[in-house]
Amino acid sequence: MADARTLKITRHLKASRAKVWRCWSEGALLKQWYCPKPWTVSVAEIDVRPGGGSYIVMNGPAGEENPMRGQYLEVVEGHKQTFTDAYVGDWLPGANAPFMTGYVVLEDAPDGGTLMEWGARHWSEETAKQHEAMGFEGGWNAAADQLDALAQSL
Repeated sequence: MADARTLKITRHLKASRAKVWRCWSEGALLKQWYCPKPWTVSVAEIDVRPGGGSYIVMNGPAGEENPMRGQYLEVVEGHKQTFTDAYVGDWLPGANAPFMTGYVVLEDAPDGGTLMEWGARHWSEETAKQHEAMGFEGGWNAAADQLDALAQSL
């Protein structure tokens, strides 16, 4: 049975898993695809290791700024990243109540591409519904399209 607190997308990407992994693991690449246009990422400081912190700032077309701090919980090189906003690096709790624990799992597709599951596990059904109402499915799918295009260009 599906958990109502979990949202996810599953995608088949044309780019190889190694290239997709780079786009998830290198801040300069993450900045180029992580949020759907016309939003942009101005800061992507990521320390992709268990306990490593992340600081990402998303910017909207009307001047909106959405800073996000988090921490990587699990990293399996080339395969999986699990991250949360409950901590902000080195196991220090975040200043605000946690919103979600996110994850991405990458597998080789038979055609040389990548099978990607990208999800968010929320602390409550209410926050999952908020995330869904913010445009989770459309936004994350648009970002995944941008990710695939960038990864293919590497």
